[in-house]
Amino acid sequence: MTHSEEIALQAVLVIVIVTVLLTVFLVIVGYVVMAIALMSFFRKVGIEPWIAWVPIYATWKWLEVSGQSGAFALFTLIPYGSVVTSVFLYIGMYRTGIAFRRDTGFLVLGIFLPFVWAFILGGRDAVYEPQRIAAAGYPPPLAGYGSAR
Repeated sequence: MTHSEEIALQAVLVIVIVTVLLTVFLVIVGYVVMAIALMSFFRKVGIEPWIAWVPIYATWKWLEVSGQSGAFALFTLIPYGSVVTSVFLYIGMYRTGIAFRRDTGFLVLGIFLPFVWAFILGGRDAVYEPQRIAAAGYPPPLAGYGSAR
């Protein structure tokens, strides 16, 4: 191997290591930001805030707040099953938005920036009225304030 090939190999290795470390860092930051956002949202809807830090259980409770079965969260354990879970989360975001008097446009925010969605709904000014979900013809929440259980 020539000297220039060694330098090129070292450069590629450095790029790969930096990319992996940056990816790990961004995943951890994303997880922490989403967990903090869900903590504020869970507090508002009557769920224990610590649940936001437990990945599948947080999704389970999030689904139950919207009146859906939390078991849909288990689809994330199946390859490509997270797509199914995401669809049910989006349906849940719409239903939860009804309880906060938000329109369908707010769902778009939840799809693209779920942490912002959760921060806004968990904020001081947001008023949670779970009875509005059932009044709109959907099943009542299965967890938190106004739950059917």
